[in-house]
Amino acid sequence: MNINITEDIKYVGVNDRDIDLFEGQYIVPNGMAYNSYVIDDEKVAVMDSVDIRFSGEWLENIKNVLDERTPDFLVVQHMEPDHSASILAFTKEYPKTKIVSSAKAFAMMQNFFGTDFKERQIVVGEGDTLSLGKHTLTFVTAPMVHWPEVIVTYDSFDKVLFSADGFGKFGALDADEDWACEARRYYFGIVGKYGPQVQSLLKKAAALDIQKICPLHGPILTENLGYYIDLYDKWSSYTPEEEGIVIAYTSVYGNTKRAVLYLAEKLKELGAKKVVLNDLARCDMAEAVEDAFRYSALVLATTTYNADIFPFMRDFIDHLTERNFQNRKVALIENGSWAPMATKIMREKLSKCKALDFANETVKIMSALDERSRQEMDLLAQELTYGLAIKF
Repeated sequence: MNINITEDIKYVGVNDRDIDLFEGQYIVPNGMAYNSYVIDDEKVAVMDSVDIRFSGEWLENIKNVLDERTPDFLVVQHMEPDHSASILAFTKEYPKTKIVSSAKAFAMMQNFFGTDFKERQIVVGEGDTLSLGKHTLTFVTAPMVHWPEVIVTYDSFDKVLFSADGFGKFGALDADEDWACEARRYYFGIVGKYGPQVQSLLKKAAALDIQKICPLHGPILTENLGYYIDLYDKWSSYTPEEEGIVIAYTSVYGNTKRAVLYLAEKLKELGAKKVVLNDLARCDMAEAVEDAFRYSALVLATTTYNADIFPFMRDFIDHLTERNFQNRKVALIENGSWAPMATKIMREKLSKCKALDFANETVKIMSALDERSRQEMDLLAQELTYGLAIKF
């Protein structure tokens, strides 16, 4: 892609426009980028590899950048196969190159490749350094961001942080799209469970003079880094990013849908700045999860179904609890024709979450909205908009 990050740091990654589902579950309409970098100094370091389907293209990119030179080091920050699967092809192409990584990563190489490259290992940990000449690399451990073996790397000469999967996003590098939207969906889908570990890494990064961030997915971040770091701080501390109300619902015959549309109009009439509706049976589940973490209040509306809750709502709540959903206002709406129990079940499932402020008003719909349940909806709308006005 002929991207020069600095005079000495070159981009040698690839764009994947063929992929439909990332990690077998996340829709990526604009593909993915698998980023890799070369630091060309007295000694040469290659930073990470790429998905196995692009091994040949990646190795050709390295040759084009280095001409006749041979890499001295391959730095492996993360062993997920979209970044590590081409290591074996690299070692065959460059049989004398040393591999620099964490001890846990070498153990994973044994599992993936049947070898841990013992004769070529350079094991690094917290604070270890590697001199390339004028560039000195300092390694920072980042366990469970989002795998246990992860390291990130700081180049003190060009003040570049190679951030592994941190600050990554969905989408190929030539995709024209908003960074925050796809970075948020990527973060909460893949990294969101590990907020405390991301907070720990952010504290380490705060001690560094960072001018550029080179992630393993998405664009190189070169301007207004405070914007990206602030978002990561909010996301990893489970702090609402914006004032707004997300209504996530399921509806079997349309009555629950009509109820939440009624609620949405009431909320807007009362001054809610942002109201987002997600039909969990039809929307991208990752987008719905992203919205729940983005905004300050969440309304869950579903039917009692087989003495439980509707499957899409059950899956949605599981996604939230798995990712440590917290620090939000939550309201519950249930629908049932003879024995509604969805509110009770949703409360029980959400009991795993911390610091949820449940609305005083709950809504019970017996098959379809009537005068009583409309009044309950009106009271809920008032409570939600009043709470937003006080908080924000």
